[in-house]
Amino acid sequence: MPVDINPMFAVPLGMAHHPQPQALNGELRDLFIRREQEGTRFRNPNPSLEQQPGVFESHFELFSWPEPCVQALRQFCWTALGEMLAGANGYDAREMAAIRIYSHTWYHITRKGGFVIPHTHPMASWSGVYCVDTGGDAPGHPDSGILRFHNPHFYSNTFLDAGNARLKPPYHHGFWNQRLEPGRLVLFPSWLPHDVTPFHGEGTRITVAFNCWFGQA
Repeated sequence: MPVDINPMFAVPLGMAHHPQPQALNGELRDLFIRREQEGTRFRNPNPSLEQQPGVFESHFELFSWPEPCVQALRQFCWTALGEMLAGANGYDAREMAAIRIYSHTWYHITRKGGFVIPHTHPMASWSGVYCVDTGGDAPGHPDSGILRFHNPHFYSNTFLDAGNARLKPPYHHGFWNQRLEPGRLVLFPSWLPHDVTPFHGEGTRITVAFNCWFGQA
């Protein structure tokens, strides 16, 4: 007798790739590092998470900056986010035209040893991470700088035996690891727990992140 297996309570994650990220990311990288070096002017004065050594977090108004590279990234991210909303919710073009995006946007610069503790983003519905620079490989550290999502089914692995120890995706336990690459944008529900593992590269890891909530015209 065949059994119909369905992925109940699935978590939607979106993935988009900038078609030509090299020039854009080069401009973003130079701009972000210059702003970091200006001291406290662009640093987030009230971080919601405990900031770890090796991590610089900007204030939350990045997409308001007038620089063309920032506005080009904003256009790319909001276009991808709009496609995600339409696909996940089944909105048509008329419904999408009435939706207004509100957001916090910022960037992280992470150097050797830096990481981000597990967290969620309350008071937002969708979040995203865009990779500007991976910071390079870290030989001997395959999980360096991984964007790691935690299985939200917190009790799924409280009892393990031969019946569930080898469940295949999307039913598996544990983490979903995303190794970023330049130009990749990851979109996910803001309630989904995630962190960034310690970065062991010798370069500079740079990402842009945002939290969004929405209204209707």
